[in-house]
Amino acid sequence: MNHNFRNLSIWKRSRKLVKKVYIATADFPPEEKFGLTNQLRRASVSVPSNIAEGCGRKGNKELLQFCHIANGSLCELETQILLGEDLEFLSPEKSDSLVNEIEEIRKMIFGFTNSLRNA
Repeated sequence: MNHNFRNLSIWKRSRKLVKKVYIATADFPPEEKFGLTNQLRRASVSVPSNIAEGCGRKGNKELLQFCHIANGSLCELETQILLGEDLEFLSPEKSDSLVNEIEEIRKMIFGFTNSLRNA
């Protein structure tokens, strides 16, 4: 079954997460431009990108694999957000907000992958 990624709620919501991460990292120290800032942004971009790429593949098995990769990117992103808080680049409130959004997207991916397995 082919899925149009543009119609998927997880793709839409993960795109919004990318914007939130870019905004949250805009005030990181300049010396972090090629460090944590770049890592956070790349991990966030990876989530909707992998969902879209999986939708462009042949079938559900490949889409599942790309959803697993997207979930891995969410775990990476969560770790980096917590590091940003540890280094006092992110406030605890901003960190909590981003982590909560990651958890919601992770739940959505879990539900989507379950539906793919049962299709």
